[in-house]
Amino acid sequence: MRYDYAVCIGRFEPFHTGHLSLLARASREASKIIVLVGSADAPRTARNPWSFAEREVMIRAVAGPLADRIIILPLEDHLYNENAWIAAVQAQVARAIGQDGKADSSIALVGHLKDASSYYLRAFPQWALIDAEAVPMLSATELRRHLFSEDEGALRLLEANVPAPVFAMIRAFRSTEAYAQLLEEFRHVEQYRAAWKSAPYPPTFVTADAVVLHSGHVLLVRRKAQPGRGLWALPGGFVRQDEGVRDAAIRELREETRLKLPVPVLKGSIRGEAVFDHPDRSLRGRTITHAFHFDFPTGELPPVRGGDDAARARWVPVAEARRMRSQLFEDHFFILEHFLGAA
Repeated sequence: MRYDYAVCIGRFEPFHTGHLSLLARASREASKIIVLVGSADAPRTARNPWSFAEREVMIRAVAGPLADRIIILPLEDHLYNENAWIAAVQAQVARAIGQDGKADSSIALVGHLKDASSYYLRAFPQWALIDAEAVPMLSATELRRHLFSEDEGALRLLEANVPAPVFAMIRAFRSTEAYAQLLEEFRHVEQYRAAWKSAPYPPTFVTADAVVLHSGHVLLVRRKAQPGRGLWALPGGFVRQDEGVRDAAIRELREETRLKLPVPVLKGSIRGEAVFDHPDRSLRGRTITHAFHFDFPTGELPPVRGGDDAARARWVPVAEARRMRSQLFEDHFFILEHFLGAA
């Protein structure tokens, strides 16, 4: 073995035969394998069906003789701050090595350079890069589509592309309430996308969101419709044909929270704005949002209540909001994080 540690990074949604091959290659290269499970604290969605703990169980269920050589740690996303994500990878690798009690270790990063999405593998020049061979199989995206299919043929395809213990876990997962909620969300998104299939080109949607900070609190709403029903979100929605993005943010804010502050006061309280455009930020398709930061440093919190698309509205202490990554819709945690850092 050429290295002390081999690092494997992935979301493992689900853990499939390609991932198993990756672990096998890592085991031939290094004494210990550090597996970093991405999107570790993301809310449960059709794109991220399983929690970090569930994915850890998947990996350990198929590890077999490698079990004593594998260290599995969570890795959180940083959609709009690539340097923060790189630092998180470095920190978790250092943590794993520290737990293992080794210093001055040789490290290799093992992955498959398949396309532009694999660029992150070249972000760690201090480690050797091992390009693992590809395994002919369905993609993780295709496997997740089969997860939500009622067709037995689709289930057989899923079974053929994941290790047997993982498929047993998937079958059990399909009988849970969590799966039922994800299936509802998946079907809603599929119907939404189907409505735009006749468009001459893939549509790009424009939305506006309001980040309202008041006396150490942020205003959040609980979604009452799919996708993301039950998750907390920033007040916001789609921009109408006859309005600008700032006006759309204020309109959605007032509709979803019943906030009674006058429009001129809201306009005068805007302290910043930013565009958030990660290609995968929304299950519904390419959606670009303009977020506006409204700031009221002091004073009593004005009353709010849910309205329109919001089941509930509430003022959340900023310290609490910073811990709500797994409860926030789409990329709203990162939008909030951006403005909290600027505040």
